Amino acid sequence: MRLQPLLTADETRRAEQAHQGSLEELMERAGSAVAQTVLRGFPGRVTVVCGKGSNGGDGHVCARVLRASGRHVTVVDEVGDLGEPDVIVDALFGIGLRDAPREDAARMIERINASSRPVVAVDVPSGVNASTGEIPGVAVRATTTVTFGAAKVGLAIAPGRLHAGSVTVAPLGLRPREHEHSLVPASVLLEIPAKHAESTKYSAGSVLVVGGSRGLTGAPMLAALAAFRADAGYVAVAAPESTLSVLETTLLEVVKHPLQEDSSGRLLPRAADAIFEAAEKADAVAIGPGLGRSDGTVELVRILLERLPMPVVLDADGLWNLEPFRRSAPTVLTPHAGELARLLGIESREVGARRLDAARRAASRFGAVVLLKGADTIVATPREGVLVASYGTPALATAGSGDVLTGVVGAFLAKGMEAKLAAAAGAVAHGIAAELVASQRGMIASDLLPELRRALGGHGLQRAPLA
Repeated sequence: MRLQPLLTADETRRAEQAHQGSLEELMERAGSAVAQTVLRGFPGRVTVVCGKGSNGGDGHVCARVLRASGRHVTVVDEVGDLGEPDVIVDALFGIGLRDAPREDAARMIERINASSRPVVAVDVPSGVNASTGEIPGVAVRATTTVTFGAAKVGLAIAPGRLHAGSVTVAPLGLRPREHEHSLVPASVLLEIPAKHAESTKYSAGSVLVVGGSRGLTGAPMLAALAAFRADAGYVAVAAPESTLSVLETTLLEVVKHPLQEDSSGRLLPRAADAIFEAAEKADAVAIGPGLGRSDGTVELVRILLERLPMPVVLDADGLWNLEPFRRSAPTVLTPHAGELARLLGIESREVGARRLDAARRAASRFGAVVLLKGADTIVATPREGVLVASYGTPALATAGSGDVLTGVVGAFLAKGMEAKLAAAAGAVAHGIAAELVASQRGMIASDLLPELRRALGGHGLQRAPLA
């Protein structure tokens, strides 16, 4: 598997400085690449909106090439009149923008967005921070973005990702030698250890799911079934004793372990000893699906994290009131934005606006791999660069989809994958499974289960990460 570089603005500049050619040569190649995208996919009249920097220079080259190809082209600056084009080329700002666009530029961006015309963005949509995906003011909503050298971090991470449209990389002869962040391709699924002729149910990966409470039996069921669909050989569920009658009739292939519970049907801290016994056969433990929220479950999670010697994936109610913990074994946290905000003591909107920063802060605080779910999936570690998985659809915004992801990541951990890679592969498999059922309206989480088999069987391997 070859990870695809995601460049910050500074990393891009260093790649440009290391290039043997001149700035004018790079500008010529960049503008020509944008023009070719317009010629191939967007017929009719073109308005090119040019700023004052090198991004504007790329726009002027694009306009010249389009005119030479017979197109009617109008070039305007930030205070110009868009006219009545069939397509707009956004060459206002490039990778250097960090602050909100000033008044004239902001008004032009708003006019571009209000035009309802397709937009081809040059390098990054104007208004998007290329290094983080943050949008400090307003930003162009592009139909497609032609970026140079390699994709930018801000094109892969929301909210910038939501403004980029489809992304095409024009190499321009640049060879980035350093990058802290990477885009995860679908080929990561080829890294998952497969069963072979000598495999047993235990050597193929054994997963224990700890969760469930009265009224919340579906979550551990989804996680357990997902672990099986992700090719684990053995899956067990440890849950409150009162829930076993439901689990017994639904999870035929799964071993069940009854646990002590309180009067509300939630697990008690003293259930830990039974969980440790059940975990003796486990290569990885998934904690949290349907666990419920109480002082007892919070204490139970603390005990398990401190004493379980194998990899753990922690999700949902397992993240409730979580405090920093000590563990030597790998740990993966899988929060959505609201859960991550609670872990960091900030507002959900702050996580939404600064996803990259929030994920990295949480990874550092807890000493764990953090898989932040959303329109993009960010996998952050305490000391290494970030991985971004951009597969999936809005249909994943449904109850239970996170439980499925937990089971998949648990299975990959049980197979011996390194935690960061297991989280990234889980996000890709989960996202591709969602894409395979995307045409079906009203998708529910259990619809993902059969599609996991197809995703792991190679369906979706050819899909470009930012298509």
